[in-house]
Amino acid sequence: MGAHEIRVRLGGVSRQRAYMITNRTDFPEPIADLSQGKVWLTGDVESWMSIHRRNQPDTADS
Repeated sequence: MGAHEIRVRLGGVSRQRAYMITNRTDFPEPIADLSQGKVWLTGDVESWMSIHRRNQPDTADS
């Protein structure tokens, strides 16, 4: 899963927000750092999201 897929999976967050999230110390380590960008295992990202993003609305309601 690349950065674009992570952005989409997180509800269409901005590039800057995706960068902030993927650089958190508790975010999974990428399995590769290619010339086109970092790549993460989908299962690792999904597991992280199930813990850190559960019940998060896609947009702010208030």
